[in-house]
Amino acid sequence: MVEVLGEGPPLLLLHGFDSSHLEFRRLAPLLAPQHQLFIPDLHGFGFCPRLSDGPYSPEGVLSHLEALLEQILQRSGASRVGLIGASMGGSVAVDLARRQSARVERLLLLAPAGLTGRPMPVPAWLAPLGARFLGLPAVRRGLCRSAFAEPDRDVGPAELEIASLHLLCPNWGPALAAFASSGGFAGCGEPLPPQPIQVLWGTNDRILRPPQKRAAQALLGERITELAACGHLPHIDQPATVARTWHG
Repeated sequence: MVEVLGEGPPLLLLHGFDSSHLEFRRLAPLLAPQHQLFIPDLHGFGFCPRLSDGPYSPEGVLSHLEALLEQILQRSGASRVGLIGASMGGSVAVDLARRQSARVERLLLLAPAGLTGRPMPVPAWLAPLGARFLGLPAVRRGLCRSAFAEPDRDVGPAELEIASLHLLCPNWGPALAAFASSGGFAGCGEPLPPQPIQVLWGTNDRILRPPQKRAAQALLGERITELAACGHLPHIDQPATVARTWHG
């Protein structure tokens, strides 16, 4: 599934782990007046169809995006796209930009996760249990609250529902388990792709642990801007700031 809206140069937005294109619901209206936005559900995530034997792995995600990128450039007549990636989508964006360096103009990474470290595949017997655990209502609620800078103020029934709607899609659990067994995106940041890169993350990020932030800071250096009163989702907590950063 790919949401397409707006007019102008093409801009591809990539959501995070176990999320969907709805993650960009607050940012998209601020970008659409200047760009044609392409907001896919990453392969195996969101509301995309999930075959029982699909390639639910980083390679499957990237192959799907490369095919989508080809379609975007053909449709728009452009030679390159802009790229915004959030959380795991930041690692996906970096990997895609490296593989398609001539077709990606620049990147904005929002609290990127997985740029450092190494893949850690979850054992095949344990992955389904992990997916089942992530599907528990109390766990979803806790994860959703952890992603916001001010959960008591900002997380209500609507936010909780948006964060869990895609769990109703057929084969959500098996696809997520297969992705976890693949090792997921990790260590994707080196070498960084040649395009210009900007990074935003929040001072109140409770998803990225301090060692992860330190490792990412060593890799990204002065490309990073830290936002006060912001959690793991700058595009939710501060969408206007993200839009201004992109527009320069």
